[in-house]
Amino acid sequence: MNGSLPDEIDVSRPTAARMYDLLLGGRLNYPSDQAAVERLLEIAPSTKELALNNRAFLRRVVEVIARQYGIRQFIDHGSGLPTQDNVHQVAQRVHPDCRVVYVDNDPMVLAYGRALLDENPRVAVVGADMTDTPAIFGHERFGDLIDLSKPTAALFVSVAHCLKDEEDPFGMIRRTVEALPSGSVIVVCQLVSHDPRIRDDVTRLMLDGTGGRWGRVRTEAEVQAFFEIDRLEIEEPGLVDVTNWRPDRDVFPRQRTDEWIEYGGLARIRNRAQTA
Repeated sequence: MNGSLPDEIDVSRPTAARMYDLLLGGRLNYPSDQAAVERLLEIAPSTKELALNNRAFLRRVVEVIARQYGIRQFIDHGSGLPTQDNVHQVAQRVHPDCRVVYVDNDPMVLAYGRALLDENPRVAVVGADMTDTPAIFGHERFGDLIDLSKPTAALFVSVAHCLKDEEDPFGMIRRTVEALPSGSVIVVCQLVSHDPRIRDDVTRLMLDGTGGRWGRVRTEAEVQAFFEIDRLEIEEPGLVDVTNWRPDRDVFPRQRTDEWIEYGGLARIRNRAQTA
């Protein structure tokens, strides 16, 4: 992508996508994002390690889904800016026929995503709010790539905390589960903390900095509630700090402090007869 940014991209305020890009060592961020990350690290010094481990979890879980579950279709909700080892790259290394629909409503994510991914016929970038399940599933490019008669993986990796309670993240997940066939899987994780100060301070920082375009840090119990939906069966090792979700190596960036973690897991969607 070259030239000036689209007019709708406001670089004077930070965004969660660009802050995450910065924490991963990317270059698609601006002084507003850098200042926000600096303040965030003052509140939660382990945030960079947390971000790196969360990205490693995404790589692991996508590979497990493609290799062990044999699933060839992925929907990545709130996909964020393209970086190394995107979902389609991990999945297509396992099987070149894997298809991926990325969903985001951030203008910068859409601009860069489409510029970098449009040449891959098995990948599409859909501009939609991740809570608008009918718009996502009804999109023409979605229908081009995703066959809802076949098992599909729906990813909500590190995005539920971007939603306020009134935006109903639970309903978003429930609608997705209801729309997918048995044998599908769903992955959900988000930022959690046992410390009320961390939950309040980080939430306030993100809401103030982004002009209200953020949700909140939650508790483990609140994330567990996302999985309390008919047809869902949580797979091993359960809901955990994602650093500990089926780790494939012993060497990883250790969090120096434990003020917060990324918490969640993977669940299989059973058929309706099994839930009766």
